[in-house]
Amino acid sequence: MVTNYSASERLFDYFIVAVLVLCGLSTLFPLIHILAISFSDKSAVAGGLVTMFPVHFSTASYEAVIKDGAFFRAFWVSVQRVVLGVGIQFAVTILTAYALSRSSSEFRSRNVYMWVLVFTMMFSGGLIPLYLTIKELHMLDTMWALVLPSAVPVFNVIVLMNFFKNLPKEMDEAGVIDGAGPWQLLWKIYLPLSLPSLATVTLFSFVGHWNAFFDGMVFLNSPEKVPLQTYLNQIIVQSAQPTTNMTVDEIERMAKLSDKTVNAAKILVSMLPILVIYPLLQRYFVTGITLGSVKE
Repeated sequence: MVTNYSASERLFDYFIVAVLVLCGLSTLFPLIHILAISFSDKSAVAGGLVTMFPVHFSTASYEAVIKDGAFFRAFWVSVQRVVLGVGIQFAVTILTAYALSRSSSEFRSRNVYMWVLVFTMMFSGGLIPLYLTIKELHMLDTMWALVLPSAVPVFNVIVLMNFFKNLPKEMDEAGVIDGAGPWQLLWKIYLPLSLPSLATVTLFSFVGHWNAFFDGMVFLNSPEKVPLQTYLNQIIVQSAQPTTNMTVDEIERMAKLSDKTVNAAKILVSMLPILVIYPLLQRYFVTGITLGSVKE
């Protein structure tokens, strides 16, 4: 059926498109601005001359990043955290969501566990009880303090649980008739059909662990164990404080660089994993969120 739009309707559509384009550009502006700063000269940045394009193009900031061993050490800690944390969340999310997707007749305590999970979304024990718990478990200044407190992502569990519940029950019944047990149903039926939701919860877990910085400040004491985002937060705070007793090499380096340009370069480098992984999972994102959010 062909629909004829009036001039006012077409004008309104153009207006909506223009607004959405402006909103999209506004979200890109901070990234473009940081990119321009990272490739600009120290004097141009200090003078506030940099907006969308580099001024007095320079790669000195990235050369400084390459020589910064502490940056790449923190980067490697974040990689370890993401691998371990996402792996634990992935396994726990699948097992919890599969159990909660069963009916109350199959899993009698299902409603009790469901209410416990929902309660944790609405109420938190607070930072001090969490810190005391981590301390009593002797996990302070270890990687486990960063990954175990978030091992059960309730929102991800609910998304995946609802996706499992949306799958046709006939496939479940056919598997049972063929002699499949709960584990076989999970691995051979549910998981292969759940790629959109699995990709969605994996993306949430990856971004959450990669961008987390506050827990590293609270639970870690050793500088060599802090993840990348905690390290970036520390150097940005330190850059606002005056420095004294600088060596000759540091004075020569500061003559060519500024904390703003180097920090901008480090921020951009830290964003690369997100920029790489998101396009790979983006095509599953909308489907996973839509199909996993229509039920309880």
